[in-house]
Amino acid sequence: MVTGLNRPHVKAIHQELHMSLKAAGEVCAKAEGADLGWWVLMDYVDVVVHVLQPQARAYYDLDNLYGECPELDWQALETPGLPEEPKRVAE
Repeated sequence: MVTGLNRPHVKAIHQELHMSLKAAGEVCAKAEGADLGWWVLMDYVDVVVHVLQPQARAYYDLDNLYGECPELDWQALETPGLPEEPKRVAE
């Protein structure tokens, strides 16, 4: 779960995650809630990403719902590098 500060922030987080994971070859079904920016759900089959505004996170209390699930130390995982972006040529 990720918390965005407001609607534009949630949308920006969603867009950045989508573009980065797409570049890494991951496929996501159409994200739910992306148009509203209140709560965006991104389903990558093995991993589901929730991007919520603080009020949505408090209201739905997903932290409590998933509280008994084992936690994954995602920072310790080795991940494939993303392809480098092509350098832009000034016109």
